[in-house]
Amino acid sequence: MAKKGDWVQIHTIVLEPAERSSSLPEDTKKNPLEMWVKGWLQDDAELGDEVEVVTRTGRLAKGELIDEAPYFTHNFGFLVPEVLKIGDTVREITFGGDK
Repeated sequence: MAKKGDWVQIHTIVLEPAERSSSLPEDTKKNPLEMWVKGWLQDDAELGDEVEVVTRTGRLAKGELIDEAPYFTHNFGFLVPEVLKIGDTVREITFGGDK
């Protein structure tokens, strides 16, 4: 159970596919426009409940509670050794040495 004041993430459908602009590419307009927002929970709730949060900018947002204490899970992928050499090459071209 998430408590009032907890940092949480919500999800909501902003526009269903039928409500989206006809000028969008076909593969885009066949999907709903979705929104994920993080903020402080305004009332105690369980995952899956419709809730209201206040974002870091002070905006009120409503949606389905999907995560408690969310954190970033992305990264920049696996090491590509060739990319490490780019910095050395640029330094050599720019400064002419091992600086």
